[in-house]
Amino acid sequence: MKEQNVEQVGEELSFWDHLEVLRWALVRIAGVLMVFLVFTFLSMPYIFDQYILAPTTSDFFVYRWLEGISGGLLNFADDFAMQIININVASQFFTHISTSISLAFVLVVPYIIFEVWKFIRPALFDHEVKHVRFAFMGSTLMFYLGCAVAYLLIFPFTFRFLTEYELSASIQNQIDLSSYIGNFIMMVMVMGLVFEMPILAWLLSCLGLVNKSFLRQYKSYAVVGLLVLSAVITPSGDPFTMMLVAVPLYLLYELSILVVKEEAPETPDND
Repeated sequence: MKEQNVEQVGEELSFWDHLEVLRWALVRIAGVLMVFLVFTFLSMPYIFDQYILAPTTSDFFVYRWLEGISGGLLNFADDFAMQIININVASQFFTHISTSISLAFVLVVPYIIFEVWKFIRPALFDHEVKHVRFAFMGSTLMFYLGCAVAYLLIFPFTFRFLTEYELSASIQNQIDLSSYIGNFIMMVMVMGLVFEMPILAWLLSCLGLVNKSFLRQYKSYAVVGLLVLSAVITPSGDPFTMMLVAVPLYLLYELSILVVKEEAPETPDND
């Protein structure tokens, strides 16, 4: 069947026509995702050594940068090296596949958002187009910002704190590959998603569903909810990691208060 264009001038699409348009959008997304998957799969050995395993040694540029700007007060670039071991026959193969899929998805996010925009654009009024376009562009930026914060700050400090914590000098830490990559992917992907909070709040305020006074009134409840959320999304569940996640979540909530609209003034009744 011939692909249909979602922007048909002067023509109303039926329910089945919309499904056909959606089907072609999903086909295009799947095709682009497969292309990126091939690329990430072939380049994964290099990416794994240079970037994914980078926080396991003191050569990680964030450790060296923090020690440099602190004038040596923060001893992050010492002889830190954590060995990642494999105790499962198929772990390296399945890790290769899972990390390739995850990275391909991260790279394809802008195209997915573009396809969603193309699909819903004809259903929007002219005054809604600007808000939704900004929301989609902002959501892409915030997703990558969240992934960057997780990779550069939250995951390295969490990993280093937990691996350097010593209960007994006779215990040696050897981190399993599945544990390492599971925590890595979970942290990066989840932080990318939770960084969408200000964009979602702004969009809801444009629809008149939330406002500044509403978010301020329920801030105490939101803080409790954010602490619970940080405990849920923290892979290790330790208090240190939970606070590393909770602080950005709280800052995102404060940013959400700044970006949402003020409560619309009530119009007086003309009696």
